[in-house]
Amino acid sequence: MENLLFFSLIGLGVGCFGTLIGAGGGFILMPLLIFLHPGLASSEITAISLAIICINSLSGSISYARKKRIDYKSGALFALFSIPGAVLGTLTTSFFSREIFDPVFSGTLIMIGFYLFFKPLNPQRMLNEKNETTHNISYNRNLGLFISLGVGYFSSLLGIGGGIIHVPALVRFLNFPVHIATATSHFILFCVTLIATLVHWTQGNLAQGFHQVLLLSPGVIIGAHIGAILSTYVKGHWIIRALSLAIILVGLRLIFF
Repeated sequence: MENLLFFSLIGLGVGCFGTLIGAGGGFILMPLLIFLHPGLASSEITAISLAIICINSLSGSISYARKKRIDYKSGALFALFSIPGAVLGTLTTSFFSREIFDPVFSGTLIMIGFYLFFKPLNPQRMLNEKNETTHNISYNRNLGLFISLGVGYFSSLLGIGGGIIHVPALVRFLNFPVHIATATSHFILFCVTLIATLVHWTQGNLAQGFHQVLLLSPGVIIGAHIGAILSTYVKGHWIIRALSLAIILVGLRLIFF
């Protein structure tokens, strides 16, 4: 009973915050799983995290769909390019020296995080985003596909949720309204993590951690709906700042863990 309550609370936090910023919550869950289960193989921890992100993003996407905030056309297109990027990242992991790559990439993430935190969105743009219920967005599609390919690649290479990179890219480079970006990112995340989770399942990586998924799932599902509700009341620039802090934490994790 204590385990159920403990993991439900963790799931609640991961689901709520991950859905609010459109990042899935893997950046929170991965360090916790490593700390709580030092004996599990990295593939098993990654499988648990991906399964929970998949459940979280599905639950959050259902809530966002009811609010009509998901750009399905763009989301499906970006997901198609994120998936091969994720496969490529998996295949090329062994070719990189993590002692060199991790500090460089983490430093880049930290700089991006500080930039997002201290560089506010244009006030006029924020005014236009007060009622983000429509999303007739004009953007550079080729740039969006290239970004999605890169997001899939680096998220797979580093074991982080792609949403933590996708959301600021959608907002800053493709001019998506913040709330549409977080909702669409969640939809993309579900598509990508569903396939990744199925691959891990077929490889047997969830055999040991399936009970952890069951313990975390109730809190994640409830938390995702709470996060989607809170997003209605949280202004876009605060979501971006929360996301920037999450990016900085991921960068620090790559350096110290």
